[in-house]
Amino acid sequence: MMSVETKTNLTPHTISSLQELIQINVDSRDGYRHAADATNDLTLQSMFVQIALDRDAQAGELGQFVAWNGEYPREQGSISAAILRAWMSIREALSSDDRLAVLSEMEAGEDAIMSAYKSALENLGGSPINDVLMRQYGAVSNTHDRIRDLRDDCRCEP
Repeated sequence: MMSVETKTNLTPHTISSLQELIQINVDSRDGYRHAADATNDLTLQSMFVQIALDRDAQAGELGQFVAWNGEYPREQGSISAAILRAWMSIREALSSDDRLAVLSEMEAGEDAIMSAYKSALENLGGSPINDVLMRQYGAVSNTHDRIRDLRDDCRCEP
């Protein structure tokens, strides 16, 4: 007899997917913290700090579901080559103090986290945490669009 998946009785597949989302949120949080520390642009700095706080909250919320299921949520970021390359590019852009380059690289990072959420939503359709994932995906999408719009505004400046 199959048991029904609930928020406190998630399948190993669901927990694994949540762990991956926690990890990418931690990576994003750490990247935005670094970017906030590295930029002299006070507007970007403030925005990056807020996004880092948001990503930390998202990781924490997902971590609660993992903990409710007897697992330890991931607390550290990944060493994924793709993510590492993206943040290395952001560091280079920050060191050049080029707002357009920084925002272009940040958007690439946002593409990665959006892709992770899309994949989780496709793989976990009907999961009891679908509402949480949809809400977080909406927040990620809004941040992506904000970064993209700022980048596009930079392209239009003389």
